[in-house]
Amino acid sequence: MSLLYISQQTTIYAGCSLAFIGILGNSMNILVFSTVPSYRTTSCTFYFLISSIFNIAYIVINLISRIVSAGFGIDPTRTSLAWCKTRQFCLFTLSLVTITCSCLATIDQYFASSQNVRIRRWSNIRWARRIVVIIIIIWCIHGIPPILYSDISPITKACGNMNARYADYIPFYLLGLICAIPIVVMVTFGYLTYRNIHLTRALARQYADRQLVRMVLFQIILVIISFVPYGTYSVYSLVTTGMPKDIYRLLQEAFAITVLSLVPYFYYCGSCYAFLMSSSRFRRSVRNQVLFWRRPTQIDKTIRLTATVHSLRKVGVAAPTHNQ
Repeated sequence: MSLLYISQQTTIYAGCSLAFIGILGNSMNILVFSTVPSYRTTSCTFYFLISSIFNIAYIVINLISRIVSAGFGIDPTRTSLAWCKTRQFCLFTLSLVTITCSCLATIDQYFASSQNVRIRRWSNIRWARRIVVIIIIIWCIHGIPPILYSDISPITKACGNMNARYADYIPFYLLGLICAIPIVVMVTFGYLTYRNIHLTRALARQYADRQLVRMVLFQIILVIISFVPYGTYSVYSLVTTGMPKDIYRLLQEAFAITVLSLVPYFYYCGSCYAFLMSSSRFRRSVRNQVLFWRRPTQIDKTIRLTATVHSLRKVGVAAPTHNQ
């Protein structure tokens, strides 16, 4: 059994599994974060909502087309220049929007757990909506060069970048914007949030939603697991560029990149399951929204308490403690 065949089967079966659980999980995120009142008014979960929407788009445009190409040999990017350019634009834009939203959710929880009233006010749903619009515009502008420089190679018939100068930027995009910078930002602000909660434990009980903090911390772990292996291989590939390699080593590297390029999809597909593991309130919301096991009295009580805490947080008054 050749490595090429194993790579093909891995893409088909692992890809189909990831696509199914990813679309299902992100759909549950969208349903919960857009319908449950206690989540709709929170800036952190608004970032999660936007991230989930773009995750689905990324899975549909990138992963499913990759599965179809590997399983059935149908690759429209080899025959349609319009789709080639559109797909490259989406790959460069959608991934950055969703990763940026995860970073912003982590930063937001640092603001929410701060003992400083002014900093806590930065955790604001109105600001979150404006920031999301800004980052979408920025990353759409960032996606313009792939539209301009992507083309179908007349030799290999593959869609890719045809500009030598822009090719020098792509490693920075992969290693910096996708891997290193988001991990550094999320780990840094995740640590600062953790420190806020432990150094100002009494204030954290009053202001910070501890279950949201746990959701963010689990999201950070998911990001590290998803992007560190691929980033490590990208460094290896960059370092060994130009080195002489025999056919067997090239096949090994092709197999490695096939497997490792699927690992980042853990992030795009797995946030819902990280939230389910980290938050009992999210599990209850999923049960109530998806399975319709509703408990009106308990839900109304939670909504009223959340609204009260949100109002008190704005004016910097100590809110009542609520243990989930």
